[in-house]
Amino acid sequence: MNTSAQVQANQSHSRAVVWIDHLMAKVFSMGLTGVTPSAVHAHLSSPHLHHKANSIGAGRVEDDPTFLEQVGNAVASCREVLILGPGVEKTALLHYLQTVYPRMALRLESCDHPTDPEIIAVGRKHFRLD
Repeated sequence: MNTSAQVQANQSHSRAVVWIDHLMAKVFSMGLTGVTPSAVHAHLSSPHLHHKANSIGAGRVEDDPTFLEQVGNAVASCREVLILGPGVEKTALLHYLQTVYPRMALRLESCDHPTDPEIIAVGRKHFRLD
C-alpha cells in the first residue's frame, strides 16, 4: 500500500487530514513541500454495517479490531491531525489517537463524502498552508 518513498514523505510532514468511514480511511500527509496521499482499508466480513432482516445476532457487523491502529500508524509522525468523516468512526479514531498519542493536536469535523481535492483544500485551509 505505502511505498518506501511515501513512508519517507509521511515522516517529513507534520500535519495530516484523515477522512474516515467504516470501510476506509484516506490519509493526506501535508507540509510545505506538498501532500502525500495514502489509504487504509478495513477488513470486514461484509461491506454493509447491518445484517439482513430476520438474521440471528445483534444486527451489526463486527468492526475490524486493527483498523484504527493502522490509521494511527499512518499519522504517528504528525503533530497535528484533522479528522473528517460522515459517521461515528471519526469519533472512534479521535478517542483512539487521544489515548495512544496524547501530545498530538486533534480536531474533528463532520464531512459527508468529499473528493480528494476537496479534502486537501480543507486541510490546506485548516493548517493555513495556502
